[in-house]
Amino acid sequence: MFKFLKEYLPYYKNYKKEIFLAVIGMILVSASTAAIAWLIKPVLDKIFIQKNETMLYILPAVIIFVYLLKGIGTFLQQYFVSFIGEDIVRQIRDKFLNYILNFDMEFFKKTHSGELVSRIINDINRIQNAVSNYLAMMLRDILMSVFLLFVVIYQNPKLALFVFIILPLIAFPIEKIAKKLKKLSRASQSQTAILNQHLSEIFKNIETIKAYNAKNYEQQKFQDQNLKYLKINLKTVRNSALLNPIVDIVSAIVAAVIIIVGGKEVIDGEMSVGAFFSFMTALFMMVDPARKVALTYSRFQDAIAANERLKEIFNIKPKINSGNEQLNEIKNIEFKNVSLHYGDKEALKNINYKTFKPKLIGLVGDSGGGKSSFVALIERFYDASNGEILINNINIKEYSLKDLREKIAYIPQNIHIFNDTIAANIAYGKEINEEKIKEALKKANLLEFVKNLDEGIWTILQENGSNLSGGQKQRIAIARALYTNPDILILDEATSALDNKSEEIIMQTINNLNDKLVFIVAHRLSTIENTDEILVFKNGEIVCKGKKEELLRTCEEFKRLYKGN
Repeated sequence: MFKFLKEYLPYYKNYKKEIFLAVIGMILVSASTAAIAWLIKPVLDKIFIQKNETMLYILPAVIIFVYLLKGIGTFLQQYFVSFIGEDIVRQIRDKFLNYILNFDMEFFKKTHSGELVSRIINDINRIQNAVSNYLAMMLRDILMSVFLLFVVIYQNPKLALFVFIILPLIAFPIEKIAKKLKKLSRASQSQTAILNQHLSEIFKNIETIKAYNAKNYEQQKFQDQNLKYLKINLKTVRNSALLNPIVDIVSAIVAAVIIIVGGKEVIDGEMSVGAFFSFMTALFMMVDPARKVALTYSRFQDAIAANERLKEIFNIKPKINSGNEQLNEIKNIEFKNVSLHYGDKEALKNINYKTFKPKLIGLVGDSGGGKSSFVALIERFYDASNGEILINNINIKEYSLKDLREKIAYIPQNIHIFNDTIAANIAYGKEINEEKIKEALKKANLLEFVKNLDEGIWTILQENGSNLSGGQKQRIAIARALYTNPDILILDEATSALDNKSEEIIMQTINNLNDKLVFIVAHRLSTIENTDEILVFKNGEIVCKGKKEELLRTCEEFKRLYKGN
């Protein structure tokens, strides 16, 4: 637990004022609770035994004042502890997402999005309780126990000795239970991630589920996983539930001993009735914070397990790192003996190719031939396994990743539409300029459609563009790419969802981009008929290159593709 708190200590340095006020609140709560126990002695001795009428009016006023202080302390503690916890968690979430976004594409291909969502929401929420509520509760309860202990010692040091002898017996079973709870908490968090993954897949693939009448199948899968989650949590509850009986039994033993020894002292006249009841009140009031300290310690295991899961991510280092070289303009690009492996699979082998801006280049070949891998290397979604890629005769790894990607616009086959306005989708990540947006929409053959919408470019697009047709989504993506005015434009099957007429209009726009280097990955060969050069891929190699007419004469693979098209 102390190791966990030490890791988060740097966060607390920014909250000195809030911590000071929260601690003042804890002291007020603890001291007033002890004062209430101490007041039992004068109330009994002065009012009920000595029948002191003056104290009859003074002590109730003192009790009201003590409870007022306790109320102020409770407010200060709860508000400022919550403030600190919420703000620390905000920082952790920001840091976690920022860290994850630096990871390579390979990581995102292998890691389920539901798993990441679970870590950034569920796991960090568990940490929040530890860095604010649990820590504050433990400090408050320890302080309360200490103040009440002073009352106990003050009233009768000899009786207090029995407390010190018996109470440490609680520590051993608590430590054993805490270890079990940590293990169960980690299992619970893993199972939560599995549930998130399954729900994410259900909602993303709802059309397929309905089309194949797979509702019952998915429901059964979810029920099975949900039942596992229940069983883990019930084990957690069972182990946590053991804490209270253990504390209560030990407390009962202490109380029994105190009643016998203390009662004998009262009978013998060595201790007043008020002092005895003040002692017993303080002692019984100590039981509750002592129980809470034990319970809070066990709950810390939940946060520690969550923190270990977060550290698993923070310990991952991206393989693709940014260079320091500034990139102002891309003039040429060259592949020198480039190979690319995805695990054991060889996606590209021994690619040698150089080209200059401006130029339109078509990439064709069967699925899995290496076309998409080729353009992915230009964006540095992956780094070459062998060989090197040069931009302006400098290794691509030397350039700033930010600069590199600012100069390249990439349009994937699976278009991503954000739940935001058309304007924000087109100017994604950039400042919105209405005139530039309209110009980009015009080039993408979508301006008339947008003009007819009630809100125009400020129309909100639904999640994944569900209020657009497939072709309209493709054109939003093309407008987004054109808005940035890049040096390199990559269309990875980007016109596949368009009808022939829309594709023809957009390709006219693309063909007129006489200041850019354009790579067009195409399934339909009609898409790249007018390109300056066509690269023919097969089994990860460029087997032919040239213009359409030349390839029809000299390239057997292109002839086969052309006939099949």
